[in-house]
Amino acid sequence: MFQLKSLRFQIFPKRYGFFPYMFLVYLALPVFYIAGETGLRRIIGFILLGIFLFTYRQLYFSVSNVVAFSYCLAIQMAIVFLFSMFYDPNLLFMGFFPANFIGWYFDKKKFKIALISFILMELIPAFYHGLFFSTNTLYILPFLVIMILSPFGIRSMNKRMELEKQLDQANEKIKELVKREERTRIARDLHDTLGHTLSLITLKSQLVEKLTKIDPERAQIEAKEIEKTSRSALKQVRELVSSMRAITIAEELIQVQEILQAAGIAYHHEGLTDLSNIPPLTQNIISMCLKEAVTNVVKHSKAKNCSITIQSTTDSLRFIVKDDGIGLNNKNENGNGLKGMEERLSLIDGILLLSHQKGTSLELQIPIIKKLEKEGAVV
Repeated sequence: MFQLKSLRFQIFPKRYGFFPYMFLVYLALPVFYIAGETGLRRIIGFILLGIFLFTYRQLYFSVSNVVAFSYCLAIQMAIVFLFSMFYDPNLLFMGFFPANFIGWYFDKKKFKIALISFILMELIPAFYHGLFFSTNTLYILPFLVIMILSPFGIRSMNKRMELEKQLDQANEKIKELVKREERTRIARDLHDTLGHTLSLITLKSQLVEKLTKIDPERAQIEAKEIEKTSRSALKQVRELVSSMRAITIAEELIQVQEILQAAGIAYHHEGLTDLSNIPPLTQNIISMCLKEAVTNVVKHSKAKNCSITIQSTTDSLRFIVKDDGIGLNNKNENGNGLKGMEERLSLIDGILLLSHQKGTSLELQIPIIKKLEKEGAVV
């Protein structure tokens, strides 16, 4: 298979399509003039034309090799110069070939050197044959101007194509980063939501196990509650997969009270009760943070009491979740839950403060002024 690939031959790179073949039409002019020569001049002329054709092909294959590209271009311009000086001045029209490739230089210095060399290559034969001093040959002047200006247009077009290519690559990278961020978000949401619900199911399951012998009727009621909770968890998963579920703080506080009661932890609420004027995005983020905070209390604190205090000042909102348990260890302090809360709060310029005096106190601080500027909402 390797040998077959090595034997495969391309006249021009496929990515350029039919464009390289279209230029070959202009070789009919030098063929016509060289064919009119005799003897050694004809032989040399066709040899030079063959070399010119070879360099024309190689220029398409050596775009990435600046040295090889420059050598091939220099040979092309030298052949055009020889043809227009010693064969026929009309062969200056072959300058359209190197003019095209000069525009492929992205380096400004190399572009200028190639362009100056090209201008000299065109003007020296033109002045040598007196093309600008005869009304019969002035027709060549507009073509010379076009040839000299064409590298600028081609260079500009190639730059634009390169920028579009880079933009496409950047967009692909952005799409990939967005996908990664979305996967992280979904994972975090599943952790926050299911962690809360599964903790509740675990606690109720333990309660049912104890009640089966003591109070069978109560056990049946709790079992139905477990079924109801599991269905709710399934619904939450579907909502998280389809779109971000907006949860209000009031709704979350009700769920918080339920899970704390199921865990045998007394719930206390202090401070603000009317939270309807907080923007939806802020409510959703705070709700998820409260859910994670209470889940940590249930899992790790071994607390008897848990209080949530909501305070509002002129420049910030404060949500304090405090328990009287054993506190968080270093492992839990660096866990996914707290990290997820910090990431969420950063979206609304909020901060998370944690202390371990007489239990654990977790405080969420959200600046009101900055939030007003970002969401344009009235708090």
